Amino acid sequence: MAHAESAGASGRDAERKREAPGQGAWAFLRGMKVRMAADSLSVIAAGVAFYALLAVFPAIAALVALYGLALDPQQVAERLQSVAASLPAEVTELLTTQLQDLAQSDRTSLSLGAAGGVALALWSTSAGVRTLMKALNVAYDQEEERGFFERTGLSLLLTLAAIAGGVVAILAVVLVPAIIDSLGLGPVLRDVVSYARWPIVAATFWLGVLVVYRYGPSRRRADWSRLNRGAVVATVLWLVGSALFSWYVGNFGNYNKTYGSMAAVVILLMWFLLTSYAVLIGAEINAEIERRAQKRLAQAG
Repeated sequence: MAHAESAGASGRDAERKREAPGQGAWAFLRGMKVRMAADSLSVIAAGVAFYALLAVFPAIAALVALYGLALDPQQVAERLQSVAASLPAEVTELLTTQLQDLAQSDRTSLSLGAAGGVALALWSTSAGVRTLMKALNVAYDQEEERGFFERTGLSLLLTLAAIAGGVVAILAVVLVPAIIDSLGLGPVLRDVVSYARWPIVAATFWLGVLVVYRYGPSRRRADWSRLNRGAVVATVLWLVGSALFSWYVGNFGNYNKTYGSMAAVVILLMWFLLTSYAVLIGAEINAEIERRAQKRLAQAG
């Protein structure tokens, strides 16, 4: 296995040597094209998306159960409809169906669901995080050198951070409108506060990407500032890509005709693919910037 990984890394290095020399934006873009092709980024992103899909349903079950213990699930389901403008309708329907089913449950089953769902969500989501850590090693041309316990503990910590970020995003989407309604704000101020929650979601994603870039790959920890450019690009790609994907699905996509009852799951998988692609492209950008900086230092020396 180690020999195969070394051979793969050697093959990627050999392919990158064909990159045309030079500086500037076009040279950088050519370098990125070579990196992404050499790393088979589309295949890696698909793997990360698959594990994210496996993790999302246990995570939804856990969050739904926890919400149900404190809030009326039916009200939460109604509030979640507010994300319909930024997510494909099929995905929103899939999420709200989970909440509506929970609305039929009693508090005892919610407590049991919360306990079992959290445990299953941690296990499933940590598998997805470990896959992302491997993908970041490929992006940064690193071999995994961390021990089993260090790698597992780090994946669990990143999993908890991911769940916390998801909770913040959901709170911004679900609870902010309820708070606005209870305060009785004027229409102008209500619109300002309502729209302000989306920058919170974007900032949460950006911060999560920064943390993953710093602690995910098996390498010397880089300064936060050196990782910010890739994180910003990843966040912008994710926001723009999500909006365009939602528009495409709503206006041109024929997923329902092609996949039938599985359309919502397929659309969710495609959105995870888009998200993982954005994160990995940001990592490739940081790695290319570092490679060029090291090359300039070597030439200057």
